[in-house]
Amino acid sequence: MVLATAFLIIIITLYTISSTKKEAKNNWNIPKENFPNSWKAILTKKVAFYNALTPQEKELFEYKVHEFLLNCSIIGVDTNVVITDKLLIASSAIIPIFNFPKWKYPNIVEVILYPDMFNEDFETSGNNHRRILGMVGNGYMEGKMILSKPALHHGFSNESDKKNTAIHEFVHLIDKLDGNIDGIPKVLLEKQYTIPWIDLMTQKIDEIYDKTSDINPYGGTNRAEFFSVVSEYFFERPKLLARKHPDLYLLLEKIFKQEMDEMKLHTIKAEISRNDPCPCNSGIKFKKCCALN
Repeated sequence: MVLATAFLIIIITLYTISSTKKEAKNNWNIPKENFPNSWKAILTKKVAFYNALTPQEKELFEYKVHEFLLNCSIIGVDTNVVITDKLLIASSAIIPIFNFPKWKYPNIVEVILYPDMFNEDFETSGNNHRRILGMVGNGYMEGKMILSKPALHHGFSNESDKKNTAIHEFVHLIDKLDGNIDGIPKVLLEKQYTIPWIDLMTQKIDEIYDKTSDINPYGGTNRAEFFSVVSEYFFERPKLLARKHPDLYLLLEKIFKQEMDEMKLHTIKAEISRNDPCPCNSGIKFKKCCALN
């Protein structure tokens, strides 16, 4: 009787899991409308990665950004959320997994924007150790991410500091998919590279401790933070990373399947003058086209 009951519980559990997965799959939204031209203009002005892509790659990037926004809510706490905020968050999600075209984030349903840095109690005012720029939620916050709005924008406006808070947090989400945030992204990293990656992380963290590294010292906190910190470096300053840490760069290439040092990230993005042709390719001046949106 006990075995029969246990077997029944297992069957019910498996059925529930299967039903949940089917429901999630059925509820997944895909873009049914064209990517708005005004959104293309924002990406052109703000996202260097987007501008370095071929026309065909841009279409894929736009599709994945659009898909992300259809399946993840973005809300603000004591701050307004505008379309630029949403597009920067979605771009941060897509950049690390761009060469995984069928990728979907199963572990994020909501991103919460805060007006400033916050502390572990989610306070955004006062002097109570407000040092957090971004956080991936756990427990009752599972499936949620919190980002500082200024940090989000700084990550796309400063092209020399090797930092992008939103990309950092999405890399944590990728790392988390195998059940552990430990700096070893098993969902991306081919098995034969696991030991070399662990050994290299240990070596590079030691260099941070010895103060002989240009990697953000926060990367020395643990392996999980190291992985997110060097991923920021990889996507923000790939040529510099390849020059200063060639072994690290090559392994990150294998993880993300992207040759970032070949991309012209810092020569394409530029301010669009009001009298320039609109980047949406409408043939109209920017001031009379997407600048109005």
